[in-house]
Parts: sequence; structure tokens; C-alpha cells
Amino acid sequence: MTRPLLRGGTFLLASIAGTAIANNYAIQPALTAVAFELGVPLSVVGLLPTAALVGCVIGFALLLPLTDHVAPNRLVAAQLTTLAAALGVAATAPGATVLLAAYLLIGAAASVAAQAGTIAGRHAPSGRRGTGVATVAAGMSAGILLSRLAGGTLTDILGWRRMLLVFAAVALLGAIAGATLLPRRRPRSDHGYRAALTSLHALSRQFPELRRAVATGGLWYFAFNLVWVSLALTLAKPPYSLGPTAIGLYSLAGVLGFAALPLTGRLADRYTPTTVVIAGMLAAAAGTMLLATGLHTAAVTALGLALFDAGCFAAQAANLSGVIALDPHRSGSLTSVYLVLYFTVGALGTALAAPLISAVGWQGTALAALAALLLAAVLAHTSSRQPRRELTHGTERRLAPRSQTR
Repeated sequence: MTRPLLRGGTFLLASIAGTAIANNYAIQPALTAVAFELGVPLSVVGLLPTAALVGCVIGFALLLPLTDHVAPNRLVAAQLTTLAAALGVAATAPGATVLLAAYLLIGAAASVAAQAGTIAGRHAPSGRRGTGVATVAAGMSAGILLSRLAGGTLTDILGWRRMLLVFAAVALLGAIAGATLLPRRRPRSDHGYRAALTSLHALSRQFPELRRAVATGGLWYFAFNLVWVSLALTLAKPPYSLGPTAIGLYSLAGVLGFAALPLTGRLADRYTPTTVVIAGMLAAAAGTMLLATGLHTAAVTALGLALFDAGCFAAQAANLSGVIALDPHRSGSLTSVYLVLYFTVGALGTALAAPLISAVGWQGTALAALAALLLAAVLAHTSSRQPRRELTHGTERRLAPRSQTR
């Protein structure tokens, strides 16, 4: 039997997740300063966010399954210590090559944010898994939304190298807290780590629910990246001609997104994750429709982004709680498969943003995102009509469709 977290453990995991994932984004406001100091083109330094994303996907694939095999206190402490060391290397990097290599490692170590969500879901008290996962998701969302603001402010005050050292110190504090307060018992697993890695592809065949979760999640992450990247490109050009700071302030509209996540978790526990996913997609779709018509009005744009982010974040928290519930003893491997494919599909939204803006403009791009969100809602509704399975002590039993259960 898995022991629940100590009091405050879920909040600690949420804090660790937020401060860890922030390292993938905090450098972005400082890219111009980094390029100037290192004497390299901005196009080269601009690869740092890409290196962090690639490293994060590698971490999802190779490190996330370790949550099924290593005690949480040791695993989280080791990854946060590695993150601090990588940030230290980046802060003292003499050139772009070392800095890019350091950011590949920073991204991989920052995948501890996903491990935190898996640990919270596995060690949540009975009937509270959705709440635990949503709380950590709220921490991750806060880290993503506020990272650029924190990184830019610290860079203005201390310089980009000292800014990285501040984040390294925060990671070390998290490592100490994790080693002291998180569960010390090694998870029970019937599969070794190597077997877990080789079975990742097989899991997608074994669990049709996982394939449906990937399909729906990939669609809204595609829409999420498409909207945010194309929005930044649109607002930077006439007739808006906003600067980076003004564009960045729109990210604060996403505060509603992670503020709503604790409620999301309670709803997922009371009803079903699929119900929350559908509601989230409808909220995100409503926000996208506002964005398609309201960029000339800051208040309408902010409201649209708030609804859009709240819907996507709520759906993601509910989807992850459903993935973990498929088999809590293999939740690390299941989450690994989900996040690798989720990020891969979602990256297409980033890649297609600029071409779509050039081809069909902002409204056409927003409508493409809207179509992806509505398709995700349809797929989620379809999945609620499918028989589902519950694994209890290694035994599988088929249950009624989700729409017929409470």
C-alpha cells in the first residue's frame, strides 16, 4: 500500500515543479544580453529555448519512468542537484557551445516537474488523486507563466549569469527539502528500469485509454502553442506594434488558469477526468473565439487568454490524473509515454504558427486552434462512451463507460 504524503507534501511538490520548469523559460528575456556578452549572433543564442525543450522531452522519456523504481526523496533530490549543477555551468559558460549543452541538461533535469506530479498522484489519499495532480499542475503553470517575468527582472538587477545562480540556489533548496520531507520508501514494481524503457511503446498498445488521452491532449497543446506563438508575432507587427514587455504582460492573464486548477482537481475526483476535459475544451474554445475578434481591445484579449489558459490547464490536470489512474504502480512509465507524445504533437503548433500567420492571418490561425480544441472535446466525449478498465493488484476488470458511472 502506498503511504500518503506528509502534511504539506503536495504543496512542496507543486513548488518544486514550478521552480524547476521555470528554468526552461527564464532565460528568454535575456537572450539579447547573452548574445551581446558572448559575441555570437542572436540566432545562435535563440536555440537555448529549443535545447531546453529537447532536453525536457529526453527527460520525460528516460527519467520519468524512474518514479516507478526509485524512492521519491532520493529521485527528486538527485534531479534538483543535477539541475543546480547544470545552471552553474550555464552561468559560467565561456561560449555558446557550452551554454547550449548546459541547457540540454537543464531541460532534462527540469523534467522533475513531471515526476512531482506523478509522485503526488501516486501518494494522494484515496479519492484525492485529481486534487493532488491538479495542485502540482498549478505549481507548474505558475512557474511557466511567471518565469519570464522573474528571469527578466533578475537579469535587469543582477545580470543574466547571476540570475542563473539564483535559480541554481532555489534548486538546491528544493533538493534539501525533497530529501528531507518526501517519502523514503522505494515504489513496488514488477518491472526493472530497462524493461520499463523497452515497454514504453507497448504501453500505448496495451492501454487504448492512453492513446485517447494522447490524442486529446496533443490537440489542445497544439492549439495552446499555436495561439501563444502566433499571438506574439501578431502583436509585434502593425497595427499593434507592441514591445516584448507589453506582449509578455499578457501572460499574466493566465493567472486564472492555475488559480482554477485546485477546483479542477476536486471536480475530477467527484465526477470523471473526461467530464473536466470536455468542460475545459469548451472554455478554451470560448476564449479562442474572443481572441479571434478582440485583439484591438486589451481587456477582451486578456479575458480570452484567461479562458483559453484556464481551459487548457484544467484539461491537462484532469487528463494526467486519468493516465495515472490506469495503473498507479506504472504511473511513471504511463506518464512518460503521454508527455513525450503530447510534447511532440504540441510542438507542431509552434512550428506552424509563423507559416499560418503569413498564409491566413491572425483570425484564420485562431480558427485553426478553435478547430483543434473542438475536435479534442469530441474525442473526449467519444472516449467517455468506451468501456474502461481498472487495474487492481495486477488484475484487470472492465467497467461501464464513464458516462454511466459516478
